[in-house]
Amino acid sequence: MMMFLFCVAALIAGYFIYGAFVEKVFGIKENRTTPAYSKQDGVDYVPMSNKKVYLVQLLNIAGVGPIFGPIMGALYGPAAMLWIVLGCIFAGAVHDYFSGMLSIRNGGASVPSITGRYLGKGAKHFMNVFAIVLLMLVGVVFVSAPAGMISNLVNEQTSATISMGTMVAIIFGYYIVATIVPIDKIIGRFYPLFGFLLIFMSVGLISAIAFSSDQAILAGYKFSDMFTNMNPHDLPLWPALFITIACGAISGFHATQSPLMARCLENEKNGRFVFFGAMIGEGVIALIWCAIALSFFGSMDALGEAVKHGGPGNVVYSSSFGLLGVFGGVIAFLGVVILPITSGDTAFRSSRLILAEYFNMEQKTLKSRLLMALPLFVIGGILTQVDFGIIWRYFGFANQTTAVMMLWTASAYLLRFNKFHWITTVPAMFMTTVCITFILNNSTLGFGLPMQLSTIIGVVAMLIITGYVIKISKGKGDPALDEAEEEKLNAKPETV
Repeated sequence: MMMFLFCVAALIAGYFIYGAFVEKVFGIKENRTTPAYSKQDGVDYVPMSNKKVYLVQLLNIAGVGPIFGPIMGALYGPAAMLWIVLGCIFAGAVHDYFSGMLSIRNGGASVPSITGRYLGKGAKHFMNVFAIVLLMLVGVVFVSAPAGMISNLVNEQTSATISMGTMVAIIFGYYIVATIVPIDKIIGRFYPLFGFLLIFMSVGLISAIAFSSDQAILAGYKFSDMFTNMNPHDLPLWPALFITIACGAISGFHATQSPLMARCLENEKNGRFVFFGAMIGEGVIALIWCAIALSFFGSMDALGEAVKHGGPGNVVYSSSFGLLGVFGGVIAFLGVVILPITSGDTAFRSSRLILAEYFNMEQKTLKSRLLMALPLFVIGGILTQVDFGIIWRYFGFANQTTAVMMLWTASAYLLRFNKFHWITTVPAMFMTTVCITFILNNSTLGFGLPMQLSTIIGVVAMLIITGYVIKISKGKGDPALDEAEEEKLNAKPETV
Protein backbone atom coordinates (compact mmCIF):
# COMPACT_ATOMS: atom_id res chain seq x y z
CA MET A 1 0.00 0.00 0.00
CA MET A 2 2.78 2.42 0.90
CA MET A 3 4.42 1.88 -2.49
CA PHE A 4 1.23 2.87 -4.29
CA LEU A 5 0.61 5.93 -2.10
CA PHE A 6 4.23 7.03 -2.54
CA CYS A 7 3.87 6.84 -6.34
CA VAL A 8 0.63 8.85 -6.33
CA ALA A 9 2.18 11.46 -4.02
CA ALA A 10 5.19 11.72 -6.34
CA LEU A 11 2.92 12.43 -9.32
CA ILE A 12 1.04 15.15 -7.44
CA ALA A 13 4.30 16.72 -6.26
CA GLY A 14 5.57 16.56 -9.84
CA TYR A 15 2.64 18.67 -11.00
CA PHE A 16 3.20 21.43 -8.45
CA ILE A 17 7.01 21.48 -8.46
CA TYR A 18 8.25 20.34 -11.86
CA GLY A 19 5.15 21.59 -13.66
CA ALA A 20 5.74 25.10 -12.34
CA PHE A 21 9.38 24.92 -13.46
CA VAL A 22 8.42 23.81 -16.98
CA GLU A 23 5.86 26.61 -17.21
CA LYS A 24 8.51 29.13 -16.17
CA VAL A 25 10.96 27.87 -18.80
CA PHE A 26 8.30 28.10 -21.52
CA GLY A 27 7.25 31.61 -20.51
CA ILE A 28 3.49 32.07 -20.65
CA LYS A 29 1.89 35.33 -21.82
CA GLU A 30 -1.34 35.87 -19.90
CA ASN A 31 -2.33 38.99 -21.83
CA ARG A 32 -2.15 37.36 -25.27
CA THR A 33 -5.40 36.47 -27.03
CA THR A 34 -5.69 32.72 -27.56
CA PRO A 35 -6.93 31.07 -30.79
CA ALA A 36 -10.19 30.19 -29.00
CA TYR A 37 -11.09 33.87 -29.32
CA SER A 38 -9.04 35.10 -32.28
CA LYS A 39 -10.28 32.27 -34.54
CA GLN A 40 -13.59 31.48 -32.90
CA ASP A 41 -15.76 29.64 -35.45
CA GLY A 42 -18.33 27.79 -33.35
CA VAL A 43 -17.04 24.40 -34.57
CA ASP A 44 -13.43 23.70 -33.54
CA TYR A 45 -12.35 27.05 -32.06
CA VAL A 46 -14.73 27.43 -29.13
CA PRO A 47 -13.80 29.03 -25.75
CA MET A 48 -14.63 26.63 -22.90
CA SER A 49 -14.22 26.88 -19.13
CA ASN A 50 -10.98 25.75 -17.52
CA LYS A 51 -12.52 22.77 -15.72
CA LYS A 52 -14.37 21.57 -18.79
CA VAL A 53 -11.27 21.84 -20.99
CA TYR A 54 -9.28 19.84 -18.42
CA LEU A 55 -11.88 17.09 -18.26
CA VAL A 56 -12.17 16.86 -22.05
CA GLN A 57 -8.37 16.77 -22.38
CA LEU A 58 -8.14 13.97 -19.81
CA LEU A 59 -10.82 11.90 -21.51
CA ASN A 60 -9.29 12.62 -24.95
CA ILE A 61 -5.86 11.29 -24.00
CA ALA A 62 -6.94 8.47 -21.65
CA GLY A 63 -8.01 5.67 -23.99
CA VAL A 64 -7.34 2.01 -23.29
CA GLY A 65 -3.62 2.90 -23.21
CA PRO A 66 -3.39 3.83 -19.49
CA ILE A 67 -5.31 0.62 -18.68
CA PHE A 68 -4.13 -2.04 -21.14
CA GLY A 69 -0.52 -0.75 -21.19
CA PRO A 70 0.00 -0.80 -17.39
CA ILE A 71 -1.68 -4.23 -17.17
CA MET A 72 0.75 -5.61 -19.75
CA GLY A 73 3.60 -3.69 -18.11
CA ALA A 74 2.69 -5.15 -14.70
CA LEU A 75 4.08 -8.45 -15.97
CA TYR A 76 7.51 -6.89 -15.38
CA GLY A 77 6.65 -6.21 -11.72
CA PRO A 78 6.72 -2.91 -9.75
CA ALA A 79 9.32 -1.60 -12.22
CA ALA A 80 6.26 -0.67 -14.28
CA MET A 81 5.13 1.72 -11.53
CA LEU A 82 8.53 3.37 -11.40
CA TRP A 83 8.44 4.02 -15.15
CA ILE A 84 4.88 5.41 -14.91
CA VAL A 85 5.96 7.94 -12.24
CA LEU A 86 9.25 9.05 -13.82
CA GLY A 87 7.98 8.88 -17.38
CA CYS A 88 4.80 10.79 -16.58
CA ILE A 89 6.49 13.66 -14.73
CA PHE A 90 9.69 14.16 -16.72
CA ALA A 91 8.57 13.05 -20.20
CA GLY A 92 4.83 12.64 -20.74
CA ALA A 93 3.55 15.73 -18.94
CA VAL A 94 6.32 17.88 -20.48
CA HIS A 95 5.49 16.45 -23.91
CA ASP A 96 1.78 17.21 -23.49
CA TYR A 97 2.41 20.71 -22.15
CA PHE A 98 4.58 21.73 -25.10
CA SER A 99 2.31 20.11 -27.70
CA GLY A 100 -0.58 22.17 -26.34
CA MET A 101 1.23 25.45 -25.70
CA LEU A 102 3.09 25.45 -29.01
CA SER A 103 -0.24 24.87 -30.73
CA ILE A 104 -1.63 27.96 -28.97
CA ARG A 105 1.41 29.99 -30.03
CA ASN A 106 0.87 28.82 -33.61
CA GLY A 107 -2.80 29.66 -33.98
CA GLY A 108 -4.14 26.26 -32.88
CA ALA A 109 -2.00 24.38 -35.42
CA SER A 110 -1.82 20.58 -35.47
CA VAL A 111 1.40 18.73 -34.65
CA PRO A 112 2.69 18.37 -38.27
CA SER A 113 2.53 22.14 -38.80
CA ILE A 114 4.26 22.80 -35.48
CA THR A 115 6.98 20.27 -36.30
CA GLY A 116 7.46 21.82 -39.72
CA ARG A 117 7.95 25.31 -38.30
CA TYR A 118 10.71 24.32 -35.89
CA LEU A 119 12.32 21.29 -37.58
CA GLY A 120 11.77 22.03 -41.27
CA LYS A 121 9.54 20.97 -44.15
CA GLY A 122 10.94 17.44 -44.31
CA ALA A 123 9.89 16.82 -40.71
CA LYS A 124 6.47 18.35 -41.47
CA HIS A 125 5.82 15.97 -44.38
CA PHE A 126 7.00 13.01 -42.29
CA MET A 127 4.69 14.00 -39.43
CA ASN A 128 1.72 14.54 -41.74
CA VAL A 129 1.95 10.94 -42.88
CA PHE A 130 2.95 9.52 -39.51
CA ALA A 131 0.29 11.41 -37.53
CA ILE A 132 -2.49 10.26 -39.87
CA VAL A 133 -1.25 6.65 -39.70
CA LEU A 134 -1.06 6.82 -35.90
CA LEU A 135 -4.53 8.35 -35.58
CA MET A 136 -6.01 5.74 -37.90
CA LEU A 137 -4.44 2.98 -35.79
CA VAL A 138 -5.73 4.67 -32.63
CA GLY A 139 -9.20 5.00 -34.10
CA VAL A 140 -9.27 1.31 -35.04
CA VAL A 141 -7.87 0.19 -31.67
CA PHE A 142 -10.42 2.38 -29.90
CA VAL A 143 -13.25 0.85 -31.93
CA SER A 144 -12.23 -2.79 -31.58
CA ALA A 145 -11.35 -2.66 -27.86
CA PRO A 146 -14.60 -1.15 -26.53
CA ALA A 147 -16.70 -3.14 -29.01
CA GLY A 148 -15.19 -6.38 -27.73
CA MET A 149 -15.57 -5.32 -24.09
CA ILE A 150 -19.22 -4.26 -24.47
CA SER A 151 -20.24 -7.38 -26.39
CA ASN A 152 -18.52 -9.51 -23.74
CA LEU A 153 -20.32 -7.64 -20.94
CA VAL A 154 -23.74 -8.05 -22.57
CA ASN A 155 -23.20 -11.71 -23.40
CA GLU A 156 -21.87 -12.59 -19.93
CA GLN A 157 -24.23 -10.57 -17.72
CA THR A 158 -27.55 -10.71 -19.62
CA SER A 159 -29.62 -13.20 -21.56
CA ALA A 160 -29.23 -11.09 -24.68
CA THR A 161 -26.44 -11.50 -27.21
CA ILE A 162 -24.75 -8.88 -29.33
CA SER A 163 -22.08 -9.48 -31.90
CA MET A 164 -18.71 -7.78 -32.14
CA GLY A 165 -19.59 -6.55 -35.64
CA THR A 166 -22.79 -4.88 -34.43
CA MET A 167 -20.93 -3.00 -31.69
CA VAL A 168 -18.23 -1.90 -34.16
CA ALA A 169 -20.95 -0.45 -36.42
CA ILE A 170 -22.65 1.38 -33.51
CA ILE A 171 -19.39 2.90 -32.24
CA PHE A 172 -18.35 3.90 -35.76
CA GLY A 173 -21.71 5.64 -36.18
CA TYR A 174 -21.10 7.65 -33.03
CA TYR A 175 -17.56 8.52 -34.17
CA ILE A 176 -18.85 9.90 -37.48
CA VAL A 177 -21.28 12.21 -35.70
CA ALA A 178 -18.77 13.32 -33.03
CA THR A 179 -16.13 14.04 -35.68
CA ILE A 180 -18.16 16.51 -37.70
CA VAL A 181 -20.45 18.31 -35.21
CA PRO A 182 -19.23 21.38 -33.24
CA ILE A 183 -16.95 20.37 -30.38
CA ASP A 184 -19.21 21.82 -27.68
CA LYS A 185 -22.32 19.91 -28.83
CA ILE A 186 -21.32 16.36 -27.88
CA ILE A 187 -17.75 16.31 -26.58
CA GLY A 188 -18.11 19.43 -24.46
CA ARG A 189 -21.62 18.56 -23.24
CA PHE A 190 -21.52 14.85 -22.37
CA TYR A 191 -17.91 14.34 -21.29
CA PRO A 192 -18.64 15.57 -17.74
CA LEU A 193 -21.04 12.62 -17.38
CA PHE A 194 -18.38 10.29 -18.70
CA GLY A 195 -16.01 11.87 -16.21
CA PHE A 196 -18.24 10.64 -13.38
CA LEU A 197 -17.88 7.07 -14.63
CA LEU A 198 -14.12 7.53 -14.88
CA ILE A 199 -13.86 8.83 -11.29
CA PHE A 200 -16.12 6.07 -9.97
CA MET A 201 -14.08 3.43 -11.75
CA SER A 202 -10.75 4.72 -10.48
CA VAL A 203 -11.75 5.47 -6.87
CA GLY A 204 -14.11 2.50 -6.54
CA LEU A 205 -11.64 -0.14 -7.69
CA ILE A 206 -8.64 1.10 -5.73
CA SER A 207 -10.79 1.53 -2.60
CA ALA A 208 -12.23 -1.95 -2.95
CA ILE A 209 -8.83 -3.56 -3.25
CA ALA A 210 -7.46 -1.40 -0.41
CA PHE A 211 -10.04 -2.85 2.00
CA SER A 212 -9.91 -6.37 0.60
CA SER A 213 -8.48 -8.98 2.95
CA ASP A 214 -7.70 -11.34 0.07
CA GLN A 215 -6.01 -8.94 -2.33
CA ALA A 216 -4.11 -6.30 -0.37
CA ILE A 217 -2.52 -3.63 -2.59
CA LEU A 218 0.99 -4.73 -3.63
CA ALA A 219 1.26 -7.11 -0.65
CA GLY A 220 4.63 -8.84 -0.58
CA TYR A 221 6.37 -6.34 -2.84
CA LYS A 222 9.26 -4.16 -1.66
CA PHE A 223 10.51 -0.82 -2.99
CA SER A 224 13.65 -2.63 -4.19
CA ASP A 225 11.42 -4.69 -6.52
CA MET A 226 11.03 -1.54 -8.62
CA PHE A 227 14.51 -2.22 -9.95
CA THR A 228 13.90 -5.93 -10.67
CA ASN A 229 12.53 -7.57 -13.81
CA MET A 230 9.91 -10.06 -12.57
CA ASN A 231 8.46 -11.06 -15.95
CA PRO A 232 7.23 -14.68 -15.69
CA HIS A 233 8.10 -15.28 -19.34
CA ASP A 234 11.70 -14.02 -18.95
CA LEU A 235 11.15 -11.19 -21.43
CA PRO A 236 13.79 -8.42 -21.27
CA LEU A 237 12.69 -5.18 -19.64
CA TRP A 238 14.77 -2.99 -21.97
CA PRO A 239 13.42 -1.53 -24.20
CA ALA A 240 10.04 -3.31 -24.31
CA LEU A 241 8.64 -1.85 -21.07
CA PHE A 242 8.96 1.70 -22.42
CA ILE A 243 6.99 0.75 -25.54
CA THR A 244 4.43 -1.37 -23.69
CA ILE A 245 3.51 1.40 -21.24
CA ALA A 246 2.99 4.45 -23.42
CA CYS A 247 -0.19 6.17 -22.24
CA GLY A 248 0.33 6.76 -18.53
CA ALA A 249 4.02 7.52 -19.03
CA ILE A 250 4.51 9.22 -22.42
CA SER A 251 2.37 8.95 -25.53
CA GLY A 252 2.72 10.60 -28.93
CA PHE A 253 -1.03 10.25 -29.44
CA HIS A 254 -1.42 13.09 -26.92
CA ALA A 255 0.43 15.44 -29.27
CA THR A 256 -2.42 14.98 -31.73
CA GLN A 257 -5.03 15.64 -29.04
CA SER A 258 -3.60 18.66 -27.21
CA PRO A 259 -4.22 21.01 -30.19
CA LEU A 260 -7.95 20.21 -29.94
CA MET A 261 -8.06 21.80 -26.50
CA ALA A 262 -5.48 24.45 -27.45
CA ARG A 263 -8.24 25.77 -29.71
CA CYS A 264 -10.57 26.06 -26.70
CA LEU A 265 -8.24 27.38 -23.97
CA GLU A 266 -9.21 30.83 -22.72
CA ASN A 267 -5.81 31.88 -21.34
CA GLU A 268 -2.22 30.63 -21.56
CA LYS A 269 -2.03 30.51 -17.75
CA ASN A 270 -4.46 27.58 -17.86
CA GLY A 271 -2.03 25.47 -19.88
CA ARG A 272 -0.25 23.84 -16.94
CA PHE A 273 -3.51 22.71 -15.34
CA VAL A 274 -4.99 21.44 -18.61
CA PHE A 275 -2.02 19.85 -20.40
CA PHE A 276 0.51 19.01 -17.67
CA GLY A 277 -2.26 18.27 -15.17
CA ALA A 278 -4.29 15.97 -17.42
CA MET A 279 -1.20 13.85 -18.04
CA ILE A 280 -0.63 13.57 -14.28
CA GLY A 281 -4.28 12.50 -13.97
CA GLU A 282 -3.71 9.82 -16.59
CA GLY A 283 -0.61 8.72 -14.69
CA VAL A 284 -2.77 8.14 -11.59
CA ILE A 285 -5.18 6.01 -13.67
CA ALA A 286 -2.23 4.01 -14.98
CA LEU A 287 -0.91 3.48 -11.43
CA ILE A 288 -4.32 2.23 -10.28
CA TRP A 289 -4.53 -0.39 -13.00
CA CYS A 290 -0.92 -1.43 -12.59
CA ALA A 291 -1.52 -1.88 -8.84
CA ILE A 292 -4.73 -3.84 -9.48
CA ALA A 293 -2.96 -6.14 -11.93
CA LEU A 294 -0.12 -6.73 -9.46
CA SER A 295 -2.49 -7.34 -6.53
CA PHE A 296 -5.78 -8.92 -7.62
CA PHE A 297 -4.42 -12.18 -9.01
CA GLY A 298 -2.02 -12.93 -6.16
CA SER A 299 1.07 -13.81 -8.20
CA MET A 300 2.89 -12.94 -11.40
CA ASP A 301 2.14 -16.39 -12.82
CA ALA A 302 -1.59 -15.95 -12.21
CA LEU A 303 -1.50 -12.51 -13.83
CA GLY A 304 0.35 -13.99 -16.78
CA GLU A 305 -2.34 -16.66 -17.19
CA ALA A 306 -5.13 -14.05 -17.01
CA VAL A 307 -3.46 -12.00 -19.74
CA LYS A 308 -2.75 -15.10 -21.82
CA HIS A 309 -6.40 -16.20 -21.71
CA GLY A 310 -8.31 -13.11 -22.75
CA GLY A 311 -5.70 -10.35 -22.81
CA PRO A 312 -5.81 -7.21 -20.67
CA GLY A 313 -9.57 -6.97 -21.29
CA ASN A 314 -9.95 -10.16 -19.25
CA VAL A 315 -8.01 -8.56 -16.38
CA VAL A 316 -10.37 -5.54 -16.48
CA TYR A 317 -13.47 -7.74 -16.50
CA SER A 318 -12.31 -10.12 -13.76
CA SER A 319 -11.08 -7.40 -11.39
CA SER A 320 -14.09 -5.09 -11.91
CA PHE A 321 -16.68 -7.74 -11.07
CA GLY A 322 -14.46 -9.53 -8.56
CA LEU A 323 -13.91 -6.37 -6.49
CA LEU A 324 -17.22 -4.51 -6.87
CA GLY A 325 -19.85 -7.17 -7.51
CA VAL A 326 -22.31 -7.13 -10.40
CA PHE A 327 -23.72 -3.59 -10.07
CA GLY A 328 -20.45 -1.88 -9.16
CA GLY A 329 -18.63 -4.03 -11.69
CA VAL A 330 -20.93 -2.88 -14.50
CA ILE A 331 -20.41 0.80 -13.58
CA ALA A 332 -16.62 0.38 -13.29
CA PHE A 333 -16.45 -1.65 -16.49
CA LEU A 334 -18.42 1.03 -18.36
CA GLY A 335 -15.99 3.60 -16.94
CA VAL A 336 -13.20 1.67 -18.64
CA VAL A 337 -15.17 1.33 -21.89
CA ILE A 338 -15.82 5.09 -21.98
CA LEU A 339 -12.08 5.85 -22.14
CA PRO A 340 -11.33 4.41 -25.58
CA ILE A 341 -14.59 5.77 -26.98
CA THR A 342 -13.79 9.31 -25.80
CA SER A 343 -10.36 9.03 -27.39
CA GLY A 344 -11.44 7.31 -30.59
CA ASP A 345 -13.84 10.07 -31.57
CA THR A 346 -11.20 12.76 -31.07
CA ALA A 347 -8.63 10.67 -32.95
CA PHE A 348 -10.79 10.88 -36.07
CA ARG A 349 -11.51 14.55 -35.34
CA SER A 350 -7.77 15.25 -35.18
CA SER A 351 -7.25 13.37 -38.45
CA ARG A 352 -9.88 15.55 -40.10
CA LEU A 353 -8.22 18.74 -38.91
CA ILE A 354 -4.72 17.62 -39.94
CA LEU A 355 -5.96 16.81 -43.44
CA ALA A 356 -7.82 20.12 -43.58
CA GLU A 357 -4.62 22.00 -42.67
CA TYR A 358 -2.66 20.06 -45.28
CA PHE A 359 -5.18 20.80 -48.08
CA ASN A 360 -5.89 24.28 -46.70
CA MET A 361 -9.63 23.58 -46.59
CA GLU A 362 -11.98 25.49 -44.28
CA GLN A 363 -13.97 23.38 -41.80
CA LYS A 364 -16.80 25.72 -40.89
CA THR A 365 -19.29 24.14 -43.33
CA LEU A 366 -20.67 20.63 -42.84
CA LYS A 367 -19.90 19.70 -46.45
CA SER A 368 -16.17 20.42 -46.00
CA ARG A 369 -16.02 18.47 -42.76
CA LEU A 370 -17.71 15.45 -44.37
CA LEU A 371 -15.32 15.61 -47.33
CA MET A 372 -12.34 15.27 -44.98
CA ALA A 373 -13.91 12.76 -42.57
CA LEU A 374 -15.61 10.13 -44.73
CA PRO A 375 -12.44 8.73 -46.41
CA LEU A 376 -10.93 8.30 -42.93
CA PHE A 377 -13.87 6.20 -41.77
CA VAL A 378 -13.78 4.05 -44.91
CA ILE A 379 -10.11 3.23 -44.26
CA GLY A 380 -10.79 2.75 -40.55
CA GLY A 381 -13.62 0.32 -41.29
CA ILE A 382 -11.29 -1.76 -43.47
CA LEU A 383 -8.59 -1.82 -40.77
CA THR A 384 -11.04 -3.19 -38.17
CA GLN A 385 -10.85 -6.47 -40.08
CA VAL A 386 -7.14 -6.79 -39.23
CA ASP A 387 -6.19 -8.81 -36.13
CA PHE A 388 -6.29 -6.58 -33.02
CA GLY A 389 -2.93 -7.87 -31.75
CA ILE A 390 -1.17 -6.79 -34.94
CA ILE A 391 -2.77 -3.33 -34.87
CA TRP A 392 -1.80 -2.90 -31.18
CA ARG A 393 1.87 -3.74 -31.80
CA TYR A 394 2.18 -1.22 -34.63
CA PHE A 395 0.25 1.34 -32.59
CA GLY A 396 2.75 1.08 -29.72
CA PHE A 397 5.79 1.79 -31.89
CA ALA A 398 4.08 4.50 -33.96
CA ASN A 399 2.86 6.11 -30.76
CA GLN A 400 6.30 6.45 -29.18
CA THR A 401 7.93 7.55 -32.43
CA THR A 402 5.42 10.40 -32.64
CA ALA A 403 6.30 11.35 -29.05
CA VAL A 404 9.97 11.48 -30.03
CA MET A 405 9.23 13.88 -32.88
CA MET A 406 7.17 16.15 -30.63
CA LEU A 407 9.90 16.25 -27.96
CA TRP A 408 12.55 17.18 -30.54
CA THR A 409 10.20 19.87 -31.86
CA ALA A 410 9.88 21.31 -28.35
CA SER A 411 13.67 21.19 -27.94
CA ALA A 412 14.14 23.04 -31.23
CA TYR A 413 11.72 25.72 -30.02
CA LEU A 414 13.58 26.19 -26.72
CA LEU A 415 16.98 26.14 -28.45
CA ARG A 416 15.90 28.92 -30.82
CA PHE A 417 15.68 31.32 -27.89
CA ASN A 418 18.53 29.88 -25.79
CA LYS A 419 16.14 28.61 -23.13
CA PHE A 420 16.78 25.60 -20.89
CA HIS A 421 16.12 22.97 -23.54
CA TRP A 422 17.23 19.96 -21.49
CA ILE A 423 13.74 19.56 -20.01
CA THR A 424 12.67 18.23 -23.42
CA THR A 425 16.02 17.16 -24.87
CA VAL A 426 16.79 14.56 -22.16
CA PRO A 427 13.47 12.70 -22.54
CA ALA A 428 13.82 13.05 -26.34
CA MET A 429 17.26 11.42 -26.17
CA PHE A 430 15.97 8.59 -23.99
CA MET A 431 12.89 7.85 -26.08
CA THR A 432 14.87 8.08 -29.33
CA THR A 433 17.19 5.37 -28.03
CA VAL A 434 14.20 3.29 -26.92
CA CYS A 435 12.45 3.45 -30.30
CA ILE A 436 15.53 2.77 -32.42
CA THR A 437 16.67 -0.08 -30.18
CA PHE A 438 13.19 -1.61 -30.19
CA ILE A 439 12.70 -1.58 -33.96
CA LEU A 440 16.20 -2.96 -34.56
CA ASN A 441 15.85 -5.74 -31.98
CA ASN A 442 12.21 -6.76 -32.38
CA SER A 443 11.91 -9.72 -34.72
CA THR A 444 8.18 -9.26 -35.38
CA LEU A 445 8.06 -5.58 -36.32
CA GLY A 446 11.73 -4.86 -36.95
CA PHE A 447 15.05 -6.38 -37.94
CA GLY A 448 15.72 -8.94 -35.19
CA LEU A 449 19.26 -7.75 -34.44
CA PRO A 450 20.99 -8.76 -31.16
CA MET A 451 20.04 -6.56 -28.20
CA GLN A 452 23.56 -5.29 -27.51
CA LEU A 453 24.14 -4.27 -31.13
CA SER A 454 20.67 -2.69 -31.32
CA THR A 455 21.32 -0.65 -28.19
CA ILE A 456 24.72 0.57 -29.39
CA ILE A 457 23.24 1.68 -32.73
CA GLY A 458 20.37 3.32 -30.85
CA VAL A 459 22.73 5.33 -28.63
CA VAL A 460 24.92 6.41 -31.56
CA ALA A 461 21.91 7.44 -33.64
CA MET A 462 20.50 9.36 -30.69
CA LEU A 463 23.75 11.32 -30.26
CA ILE A 464 23.81 12.19 -33.96
CA ILE A 465 20.19 13.40 -33.85
CA THR A 466 20.86 15.41 -30.70
CA GLY A 467 23.84 17.15 -32.29
CA TYR A 468 21.86 17.87 -35.45
CA VAL A 469 18.89 19.43 -33.64
CA ILE A 470 21.19 21.59 -31.50
CA LYS A 471 23.16 22.70 -34.56
CA ILE A 472 20.15 23.76 -36.65
CA SER A 473 18.22 25.34 -33.77
CA LYS A 474 20.41 26.90 -31.09
CA GLY A 475 20.12 30.70 -31.06
CA LYS A 476 18.45 30.80 -34.50
CA GLY A 477 15.31 32.55 -33.30
CA ASP A 478 14.62 36.27 -33.55
CA PRO A 479 12.16 37.26 -30.79
CA ALA A 480 10.78 40.17 -32.77
CA LEU A 481 10.22 38.14 -35.95
CA ASP A 482 8.77 35.18 -34.05
CA GLU A 483 6.46 37.48 -32.12
CA ALA A 484 5.21 38.97 -35.39
CA GLU A 485 4.74 35.48 -36.89
CA GLU A 486 2.77 34.29 -33.86
CA GLU A 487 0.56 37.37 -34.00
CA LYS A 488 -0.08 36.66 -37.68
CA LEU A 489 -0.95 33.01 -36.99
CA ASN A 490 -3.34 34.04 -34.21
CA ALA A 491 -4.98 36.82 -36.20
CA LYS A 492 -8.71 36.67 -36.89
CA PRO A 493 -9.45 35.13 -40.28
CA GLU A 494 -10.60 37.55 -42.93
CA THR A 495 -14.30 37.52 -43.65
CA VAL A 496 -15.43 37.27 -47.23
